[in-house]
Amino acid sequence: MNRDEIVSGIRAALPSLISALPFGILLGAVSANMGLTIGEILLMNMTIYAGASQLVGIELFNHNVAPWLVVLSIFAVNFRHILYSAALAAHIEHFSPARKIIAMFLLVDPQFAESVKRAESGTKLTFTWYISFGMTFYITWQVTALLGAVFGKFVGDPRALGLDVLLTVYFLGLVLGFRAKANWLPTVLASATASILAYHFVGSPWHVSIGALAGIAVAAALPLKPANGAQTSPEAA
Repeated sequence: MNRDEIVSGIRAALPSLISALPFGILLGAVSANMGLTIGEILLMNMTIYAGASQLVGIELFNHNVAPWLVVLSIFAVNFRHILYSAALAAHIEHFSPARKIIAMFLLVDPQFAESVKRAESGTKLTFTWYISFGMTFYITWQVTALLGAVFGKFVGDPRALGLDVLLTVYFLGLVLGFRAKANWLPTVLASATASILAYHFVGSPWHVSIGALAGIAVAAALPLKPANGAQTSPEAA
């Protein structure tokens, strides 16, 4: 393994990691307050490894919802990962099948954002860099959730303190990281508007998938903007 790639991957993870730490602690605290044991929290964290959908699953389990509905709801929240994998596929073609499976398991929001930025900057996305970033995030995620589970009971319900807003801030930061890309603003506005409307008229968690699909539709319909500023229609592209 290339030592420089390892160090680069760990360093790249640190900014996103700092913003995600409170969310990991929040997840652990909420899970503990819902009645999950330390072992159950760690098992869920190590296997599902998708913070937002974990919160959705915990909430639904707490209301004794049918298991199939829990699975379907988690799929709706995680629908964006299908889009992530499609966007990342071209940058990891050189990975072996086994490495691609590992890469997809570690494909959480910051992993996707930083991997795409690295690849689009002209730097080859190596497996060493990818796994260094991913494992740094994965291990820290387990530790923060454990801390939240152990000490969360001393805080009480973290949502009563407004800590659940951290999830919104966290995702907003990731979205803003792509603001230099062509057609970013109309795509984000379309996705946000559709998501808000879906939240009120359809309900959670389906607003996540509906917002994502609306953003995709608008991005596909808009003309491309090459670096020279001239616009190119999708047909010409």
